[in-house]
Amino acid sequence: MAVKLASETTFRRIVDTILSASKAEHTFISFGDGESSTLRFANNQVAQNVSVREPSVSVRVAFGQKVGSSSTNRLDAASLTTLVRQAETIARLAPEDPEYLPPLPKQSYLRVPSFRDSTASISPMDLAKRTKPVIDQCAKNGLVGAGILSNSVSARGVAASSGLFGYEQSTEAEFSLTATAGDSSGWTYNSHRDIEALEIAARTDRAVDKAIRSREPREIPAGHYPVILEPAAVAGVFGVFFWSADAKSYYKGDSPFVGKVGSTVLDTRLTVRTDPTHPDLMGDGFDGSGLATRQQVWIENGVLKQLYYDRFTAKEHGVEPTPRPSAPVMSFSGPAVRSIDELIAGTKRAVLITNFWYIRSVDPADLTITGMTRDGTFLVEDGKIVAGVKNFRFHDSPLRCFQQVDAATVPMESITMERGKMLLPAVRLPDFHLSSVTKF
Repeated sequence: MAVKLASETTFRRIVDTILSASKAEHTFISFGDGESSTLRFANNQVAQNVSVREPSVSVRVAFGQKVGSSSTNRLDAASLTTLVRQAETIARLAPEDPEYLPPLPKQSYLRVPSFRDSTASISPMDLAKRTKPVIDQCAKNGLVGAGILSNSVSARGVAASSGLFGYEQSTEAEFSLTATAGDSSGWTYNSHRDIEALEIAARTDRAVDKAIRSREPREIPAGHYPVILEPAAVAGVFGVFFWSADAKSYYKGDSPFVGKVGSTVLDTRLTVRTDPTHPDLMGDGFDGSGLATRQQVWIENGVLKQLYYDRFTAKEHGVEPTPRPSAPVMSFSGPAVRSIDELIAGTKRAVLITNFWYIRSVDPADLTITGMTRDGTFLVEDGKIVAGVKNFRFHDSPLRCFQQVDAATVPMESITMERGKMLLPAVRLPDFHLSSVTKF
């Protein structure tokens, strides 16, 4: 890709220009620069190859509790000065914001392994060469392949009149494939800082195999079933936790966790933590406000240990703010099998679910959600996949269905179109509510 991003020196020049021009009581600066290349393929051929460069600077200023912000993609001194003046004009006209807090003081940031030369050096032609075997394999098996392969390199920074300063560079690569036949499909998706770690060949094999094995799907009745959830399906069901475990809704009384901090909410062998330094995850050293990220335990041996405190709620209750949960890891302390195939082999009867989609909230009070299975739903009997089955709609809550876990793998890479990157086990649950059957 050979991208020359705005360096830390360039960002410091931007910061100095803005702070020198600002007349506000508080000034906060957010910066981003990056380039991405995305190859899209469909109908077993390359459909698009796009590269985008996106620099941006945003400024938020405050006079007391009156706050204004503005942004630009121009980095010269005159444009940055104009940017500050625009934000100041907006602030002077704005009503007071009762929840506004001054910028954070200087922070100490973790060293996060977020940059890989292997990803930064990939060219659009390299993306095409890595995609060709994927397309060829789909065509050879009578399937239609569609998906993406992309890489990006970016820089981000935060700074403020309080002395706050942070800058980091990162890379990201993504691969997805949906392989379809007339009445079946198989799917895979992964992202990683290192493009060499995407496991494109192995993931293509699995997606193609799912599409082939799920042909001529049976229809089995809706109801409560034992299920095997692959890691992406676990992300679909459990991911709602990270948007719900916030202290603000807890103190307002509309959180599903009211009265449950310090209580058991999941199987006692499950622990959920976040680790921004994990090399297989997409962690950052700081969040959008400049707050330093850190390793945190949210659920330990099934017990809810803490909630997410934004800065205002933390100040209200006299506690330290917590970075929003990112880079999650779920682990199972019981005997764990090594693979999904081993999990299947130890199963008498269950529905195997690859992924969920179109997930929506039904009842926030108990985290009940709904959605549909997708891209590989199978009937497992006596340790073997015996047939593809038609997809289901489900209605369930992770706070109910994860009360008991019959078996689990070690944590595996997991990402979906609706959830960010996580490390989650595949699990076998004794009871999951598949509420209705779809037509395909």
